[in-house]
Amino acid sequence: MRVFLTGGSGFVGQRLIRQLRSEGHTVLALARSTVSERKVAEAGAQPVRGDLAGLVMEGDAVATPPAWLKLLYDVDAVVHAAARMEFWGDDAGFRADNHDPSVALHAAAVAAKVPRFVLISAAGVSTGTQRAVVVDEDTDNGTPVIAYCRIKLATENALRAVVSPGTTLVILRPPLVWGAGMNIAETAADAAKGRFLWIDGGRHVVDFIHVGNLADAVLLALTQGRHGVPYYVTDGSPMAVRDFFTPLLASQGVDVSAARSLPSSVVAPIVALMDLGARVLRRRTPPPLTNWLVAFLGRDRVYDISAARNVLGYRPRVSLDTGLLEMATLAGLDHADAA
Repeated sequence: MRVFLTGGSGFVGQRLIRQLRSEGHTVLALARSTVSERKVAEAGAQPVRGDLAGLVMEGDAVATPPAWLKLLYDVDAVVHAAARMEFWGDDAGFRADNHDPSVALHAAAVAAKVPRFVLISAAGVSTGTQRAVVVDEDTDNGTPVIAYCRIKLATENALRAVVSPGTTLVILRPPLVWGAGMNIAETAADAAKGRFLWIDGGRHVVDFIHVGNLADAVLLALTQGRHGVPYYVTDGSPMAVRDFFTPLLASQGVDVSAARSLPSSVVAPIVALMDLGARVLRRRTPPPLTNWLVAFLGRDRVYDISAARNVLGYRPRVSLDTGLLEMATLAGLDHADAA
């Protein structure tokens, strides 16, 4: 297959390119800078110089279609992985950076009659007012706690509302994506300085997905999946926060096993005030603790991946031990050091 990919120079995108190429697919990867072109080329894709921002009209102006758009008429699938991913910011910013370009790209794919459009969304679309311990695709999403996830949900809904008889839309909802090459340096640095905090002793259960397993799910979505249906995809091994993050940070040479802990009943109201204050003051950077962190670390949350297993044929392939060994090796540690 010929696959047009956005976000190819990122952590997820580069892994996607390598796995798509390993399966014999041709990958055309949109790249908006020389650095991005180099990264996608090194991963095995054909760089396509361009920017999603060029698809979005400003006011009443008529946008001139970018030259790269014509490539959509000769591909079998579009995989949209590009997004500004931050846990802080307002809805307007994420709408401009993520939602509007996503809607425009999907519209272009539909006009070009691209057979398949795979949207990488986020499991966090149901993290907020939805407090169920286990959620699946039929669970009401509620209102997401952060702008990034609220806009992800809005994008899902907008694309699902489009009449596209020639284009099948498949939506993947991964939780925290981890693995070698993930951006964990800041968290590791804070932890090394003693600025790491467990909530409720790190006992709450979380779900996550290795970047290789997510890439496998994307490959399956190129041929499987029902139109307009979202699919949660995880490693299928939910565990306590402490049991996941302790070895994850150990793979970077940081020991958080003795980090202090506070009860959520104490943390939640304090953090809510900190979060609100920072928003009222329109601060560009988040406070040390936010409502998102409390929602993620201070609640039990498991995503049921039965639909992905039964419809996509998804089977998590990369285990926690294998992924941690890859991370430790990249960080220059041996397995004993990371244990």
